[in-house]
Amino acid sequence: MQVVIAGGHGQIALRLERLLTLRGDSAVGLIRNPDQAGDLASAGATAVVLDLEEATAAELAEELGGADAVVFAAGAGPGSGAARKDSVDRGAAALLADAAELAGVRRYLLVSSINATTQPPADPDDVFQVYLKAKGDSEADLRRRDLDWTVLRPGRLTNDPGTGRVRLSTSPLRGPVSRDDVAAVLLALLDEPETARLTLELIGGDVPVADAVRRMAG
Repeated sequence: MQVVIAGGHGQIALRLERLLTLRGDSAVGLIRNPDQAGDLASAGATAVVLDLEEATAAELAEELGGADAVVFAAGAGPGSGAARKDSVDRGAAALLADAAELAGVRRYLLVSSINATTQPPADPDDVFQVYLKAKGDSEADLRRRDLDWTVLRPGRLTNDPGTGRVRLSTSPLRGPVSRDDVAAVLLALLDEPETARLTLELIGGDVPVADAVRRMAG
């Protein structure tokens, strides 16, 4: 399996790249800063330098040739303002979907957030509210497309070691989850096509990852 990951230098993305390459799959990470390529190589991934805020869908589609799936794990990151929350967390996610359609890549995993919403923020100057709106809009955009998408909404992210056990639901959840376990769930979702067109909320729990994903597919 070849998987192209937008936001390839992110903490979840690097973990997913390691998991993919450890089992013999091919991971390609899209990055904006070429200085990050060495970190991707250490994870076993191939780096492609491409700015998702500047590229066209056609340019991005060229990088998706041969891919079996794409994962959107990009984000504007801490310290970024409202404009970049929209241009990255919404705009770049839509660009990846446009490119996937052009390239004929049907499987698309979107890393979103618990509390994502399409409602306008009560305070347009509140960057976190703008971020949640951007995530909600990126989800809504995917749902209108003829792609095999899955939306994953993790809870509060931690750097605690993964337990391999989670709680996954189509209903609202609240709680933390380790980035290790988010990556493990993404890997399992890539292997389970029956989770297409589901929006899943994820927190730490007591169900083995493979079982949790299988239950959602069933």
